[in-house]
Formats: sequence, structure tokens, C-alpha cells
Amino acid sequence: MTGIPRAVVTRGERGRPRREANEKRHEVNKHHVLKGTVAALVATAMLAGVSGMAYATNGKPAAELAGHGAAQRIAGMYGNQNAKNVILFIGDGMGDSEITVARDYLHGANGSFDGLDKIGQPSSYGDTTVGTGQYTTFSLGNGIQDKGKPTVTPVTDSAASGSAWATGTKTYNNALDVDVYGTPQMNLTELAKAAGKATGNVTTSEIQDATPAAQMSHSTLRSCYGPQGKTDGSSNNAADQCEVAQLKENGGIGSISEQMLDTRADVTIGGGAKYLHQTVQGGEYAGMTVWDQAKAMGYETVEKDVDALNALQYDGKPVLALMADGNLQTQFAPSVATKKDPAKDENPIKCSTNPDWLGNKNANGNSASLADMTRKAIDLLEANPNGQSNGFFLQVEGASIDKQDHNANACGQIGETDDLDKAISAALDKVDLNETLIIVTADHAHTSQIVEEQPNYALSTVLKSPIDGAKITVAYGTSPDQMYANDDAPKFDEVESSMSHTGTQLRIAASGPGAQRVNGLTDQTDNFYTIAKALGLASTADDYKNLSAGMDYAVNVKDGKVSLDVTGLNGDASFSYAVTDAATGQVVAQSVDGDPVSGERVRTMQTTSVELTDKVTEGKTYKVTVTGRQTGVALDKEIQIPAQTTSEVIPGKPTGGNANAAGNASAASPLGKTGVAIIGVVVLAAALVSTGLAVRTIKSRRFGSAERR
Repeated sequence: MTGIPRAVVTRGERGRPRREANEKRHEVNKHHVLKGTVAALVATAMLAGVSGMAYATNGKPAAELAGHGAAQRIAGMYGNQNAKNVILFIGDGMGDSEITVARDYLHGANGSFDGLDKIGQPSSYGDTTVGTGQYTTFSLGNGIQDKGKPTVTPVTDSAASGSAWATGTKTYNNALDVDVYGTPQMNLTELAKAAGKATGNVTTSEIQDATPAAQMSHSTLRSCYGPQGKTDGSSNNAADQCEVAQLKENGGIGSISEQMLDTRADVTIGGGAKYLHQTVQGGEYAGMTVWDQAKAMGYETVEKDVDALNALQYDGKPVLALMADGNLQTQFAPSVATKKDPAKDENPIKCSTNPDWLGNKNANGNSASLADMTRKAIDLLEANPNGQSNGFFLQVEGASIDKQDHNANACGQIGETDDLDKAISAALDKVDLNETLIIVTADHAHTSQIVEEQPNYALSTVLKSPIDGAKITVAYGTSPDQMYANDDAPKFDEVESSMSHTGTQLRIAASGPGAQRVNGLTDQTDNFYTIAKALGLASTADDYKNLSAGMDYAVNVKDGKVSLDVTGLNGDASFSYAVTDAATGQVVAQSVDGDPVSGERVRTMQTTSVELTDKVTEGKTYKVTVTGRQTGVALDKEIQIPAQTTSEVIPGKPTGGNANAAGNASAASPLGKTGVAIIGVVVLAAALVSTGLAVRTIKSRRFGSAERR
């Protein structure tokens, strides 16, 4: 739904709250009404008027759905509205039932959330473009055992779903930003960086967990948290948690934590601090902890320090702030779902504040709720020169709606939903919806249901709303095994099983430029294109080739070390290389290429260095070949190893853009190309119809008809 264009809120208006500016209406003359209405209706017609071209009665088979963009429901219908910024809010496990449970308890059955319910709501912010719809969430396999064997799987996990909107490609459960065959797929953070935008990633979970990891890594197993697997560094279980070909010491692109540093988002805030105490096992930082690697790469780091988080100011460094060893605590203390018991109806419970929640003010008056972290991220991104000039992409996740739904913890999931709602409100107070698209959705549905009475077959919690006094019975019935060590005397810290996800479609709502694209029924992969097109990002195989077409490299010698320094491969997640003695034809150094997650991890818009010390000889000439493993863009050059130099190549230092490729460059892509062309005649017809509608609207207004906003 598109309304009358409004005046842009400038940075000079920062003295007034942004929400007040968003809500203010603007009067325009009839000429502008006609012009704006025609443009808006043509855009809507382009999205909706040809929808029959994109839908089929029966879905595609799994093998066809496995390609990049192949699962889109509205392919090719991208509209013509652009946003400077996009903020994607994810309520992990936040199905319609979870939203309703939290709203009924916190605000009453007739109440509404201040942020969550405003996004996508017509007239909530004057003439802002809005959209509300549903999207499908299926994956293509139920684990790594289905790698290479696409199988339609109705119930997704957070890794496959996060990968779908991050890359536009369906994959199997437990996989991150790889297709069902294990090939890395470019994600929104990498593509936003390639477009010169600032980027951010905020979560209440461990930063290595599936949803945040989908914006910063490519992993065949979501459990590959660090170079020592999923430990605090005191042991090593990487062989169990990771595909061994992905590990740095085996010539792979590295664990999730290591790739997080390579991706180099401008702002990263969450939990999972303990996993960065692992020791790097391979590559240029071998022997360091991941925390020390982050500092060596120029990160501003914060570990479990609320005051330090609040004190952060933009100083040119990327921020890595991890506020807990594991997941962040929820706002409300846990409740326990139990078997049917009439006493629960007679004594419904009320949720109480968790004293360990970081949203509680400390002695210095500081806190770190999801709203606090969101405000800090936006401040840092807006202060970043790239954010100021080119805009930003930010993902924010309320993770423990899902985690406490798994635990049958009604109060925990309600508090986390409230935390997410307040984070959305915080964003609305800071941004201008004329230039910022805000999308609110979830990754998958979950188990909790409001039911009429306690069921015999399931566990339940009976709550009493502090607002309208309603008794709310929340049932949990999808655990495959006994939930507690003793179901007759359940304790929250003795949970032995887990409630399961469900496979229903999910609500998606949006406000801001391009929001109308979420209307109706879409797929999670469509969300990738909604965001990419709004921000003007690359999104197709040809686009990715173009991003890598400026690839170049040089060999540098400093302090007795020789490195191959690669720049400009911004359409690839990884690359391979080979160094051959030009005189003898002998290969003296090369990457490991045996698996899709082998090779060297690309540092987008940065210099990626490969050490060649002891493999080449000063003064000799070598043929060097570098190939982007996703695009197939390749470059061959003969290079003479230079003598010692005082020049310095700083790891992770931005290159400022693609270098010009020299030598023999070629491009061949394994990725498929998708899309539906919109026929010009249809667009013209839509424009003519829209013009007629606009004229009729003006005539109606002239005779006193109510305006539609």
C-alpha cells in the first residue's frame, strides 16, 4: 500500500523525535497528488497486476528448488522504490501464536504492541509505504545427511531459514549460507559491504548461533562455532562439530567465529564470548585466541561489560561486543509448563522480572537490553562515513522466543517478545521511514498455542494477564520425548528434551520504501530480493561476476615474509590459487580445493593475504592463478618475487573498491540465473489504468470525499 509522498526528514531535524517526524502529514498540491499517485499505483501494478505470471498451481520438485532464487514466489516483480537503509528484525520462533500469547499477556486481548504491531500497519505513520503478508519457510533437507540430495522438508530450522533470506537460496537444515550441495552463497552483509554500505548484526543469542551466523559465515554445519568446535577453548571437539574440510588447518575457509572476523561487519553485538577464547588452529593467526585475532585485525572489542558497550563511539574501527558467555538472559524469570492440574486454573501465574536480565539498570545507570543494543548499533552505523553516504543494512534478532519455546517457558518467550517490540520502537524513534525500510518477521513457527483449557496430552502454563485479568492457557505439545527428568515434579533446570518447531507460514510486515513487496504470499527467499533490490545490491550470478571482475593481486615481501595479497573478489565467498615456477612448470604452492568449503575465505572489500614464505624464492618468476570459487572469475599473471620492501599490507584494511584486473581474466559461473521478465505492454496498461484511478481520486477529493492514507 502506497500513500502520498511526504517531505524527506533531514538530518537538521534531529532535534525533534524521529517518530514525530514520521507521523507528520504533509499537504501537497493536485499536480503532486496526481504525479505521486500514478507512480505509486504503477509500482503496485508492476508487483500485483502480473502476479499470475509468477504463481503455479503445483510447486517445483526439490531439485529445481535448489538453485539460487529458484524458490521465489514473486520472482521478477521488484518494484521501483529504493531505500537508503534496511533494518531486518527477526523474532526467532515468533509465529502468530507466540505474538498473540505475548500481546494478550502484556497488553490485553484488545491491546497492541508499540513497535511490533505498528510495522506494516496502514496509517500508523501517515503516508509511509507499508505491507503485510505471509511467507513459506520449508527447507531442502533435514540435516547434513541430505547434503547433495535435495528433499523438500516442511519444517525448517533457524540455519536453513536464515540462509534463505540471507542468500536467496534454499538449503538443508543445519547448513549456513551454502546451497544443498555445500557451495557457499553470497549473503546480504557481504553484498551490502560490496556496495559500500555500513553493516550490523545484533542478537540476544550467541553470535555464532544460526540466525546471526547467516549474515557472516558459510558453514555446512551450524555447530562449527570456532576453531576448536563448540567449546570454551579448554578442549577441542571440532572434528565432531565441523566438516573437517572447512577447518583452517585442513585448508578450509574456517569456523563461524573466524569467518565473522573475515566478514568484518561494522557492528556486531550479542553473546557467545566464551567461544572466542578458543585457539586458532591454522592460517596466519594460528596460535592466537580468536579474541586476540580480533584485536590484531583492528576490532574494538567489548567482553561482558555493559558500561563499555554504552560508552562506545564511532572511531573508525569495527565493533565486536559480546555481552555474555552464552545466550543473553531473558527479561522474565522462567515458568515451567506442567501436566494438567485443576489447581493451575485456580492460581494462574504472573511473570516476574529476571534479576540477571541485562536490561536492568546497573549501578551506573547503564543497561544492555535488545533495545539498548539496537540504539547503539544504529548510532554507530549512522556515524560511520559509509553509513552516512551510502546507508546501512542491520539485522536484529530476538533469539529466545524460540529458545524458551523449546523449553516450554511461557514467561521467557513473552519477555523476549517484549524485548523485541521495544527494540523495534527504539529503531522507529531513530530512523526516517522515507529512507529506511523496516521489516519484521520470524524464521520459523513454533509450538506454543493458546487453548481453551488445559489439555490431557500436553504440558501447559496458565497465566493471568495483568492488564485485563484474562486467564491465558498456553499449551506445549511437540516434544518427541519426556520433557523433564521427572514430569511429575518438573524443574526448569532439569529439561531433558525440547519442544519442536512447526511448519506453518509466518507473518512478515514492512514499513518504508519497497514495503509493498511483502504483501500476499511470498517465500523466505523472496525476502532476500526485497532487501537486495531496495538497497540496490547485487543479487544474480551475473551481478556477482561483475563484483569480482576487478579482482587483482600482488606479491609482497616484508620482514622476511612473503604474501599473496588479493583484492576485488567481492562477488565470491572464497577463492583458490596456484603458484607455478615459470621456468620449470612445477607447482610450488596451491590452495586445497577438494570441497566447496575448502579454499581461502574472501574478506569482502578488504585485502585477503595468503602466506607464501618458504614456498617461493626472491627474484624468481612465477605464474600465479587466482580463481573465485563461486563466480569462476580467474586471473593469471607472471610475477617476479620482489626483494625486501618497507611497504606494509595491513590485514583487513579496506581497499576502497575493486582494483583493475590485469593479465588474462575470465569468468564462468556455476550459479543459475533466475527471474521473470515483466512485459512492457502490461506495465504500460497498468500505468494507464493507474492514471485514470488517480484522476478519479482527485475528482472525489474535490467534492469532499475522505482521503485514503
